[in-house]
Amino acid sequence: MDSYFFAAVGTAIAVTFLLRAIPFLIKTRLYGSPLLENFGRWMPQGAMLILLAYCLHGVNWGPTSNKVGYLLGLIVTVGVHLWRRNAVLSILAGTAVCVALTTALA
Repeated sequence: MDSYFFAAVGTAIAVTFLLRAIPFLIKTRLYGSPLLENFGRWMPQGAMLILLAYCLHGVNWGPTSNKVGYLLGLIVTVGVHLWRRNAVLSILAGTAVCVALTTALA
């Protein structure tokens, strides 16, 4: 029983360590490659697109739903991003507007 437990914990530790170390090992080998440069250039937009799809997927867009908070949050996010070109600032601003309005209007 004890050996099974220690084997399971050891395996979990090894897998976790490798999953965290492999990206850094790959990055040192790919340093300066066009693949890594393109990945770094397109990753923020890809992350924003995935967040957008995930967030808007769960919204009830029916005629009786209260969607003002979601729409204004989306508008603020896009507006701040176009204005400042800062993904973190635009996500925080849009989230704050969305949460404030959906809480206030609920």
